[in-house]
Amino acid sequence: MNRLTVELIVGVFVFIGILCLSWLSVKLGKMELVGGNHYEVYADFDSVSGLKKGAKVEIAGVEIGRVDRIDLEPKSDQARVYLRIRHEVKLQDDVIAAVRTSGIIGDKFIKLKPGGSDKPISDKGRIRETESAVDLEELLAKYIHGKVE
Repeated sequence: MNRLTVELIVGVFVFIGILCLSWLSVKLGKMELVGGNHYEVYADFDSVSGLKKGAKVEIAGVEIGRVDRIDLEPKSDQARVYLRIRHEVKLQDDVIAAVRTSGIIGDKFIKLKPGGSDKPISDKGRIRETESAVDLEELLAKYIHGKVE
């Protein structure tokens, strides 16, 4: 084989290797290059202390989505959390969203408790019922200073 053919074959294999590594890094990093197979809902919380973008969204301990972003709602001074939910999971309009901690000092995540309604939440819909994060420092301070209600 002449030198040009060998260089061409090596170039093709290097290119295929780079494509494989790119695909693998996207899949392992759980990134989405194009839209994905998700829909978005949002919920307003009084406090989302410790919750971060990319946190898990779970129902019954099964991950069904991720926190897409967290904004401050200026009209109500509440945290608005946008959730990306897998398309095959249909949430009822009376679902309850709660900020929870995995373990004693673990990461925060959103736990969804299914409701009993037959009406699903549509894309860009709102979860009306929420439970905010428990602030352990504030709770301990109230207990220490005798202001527990």
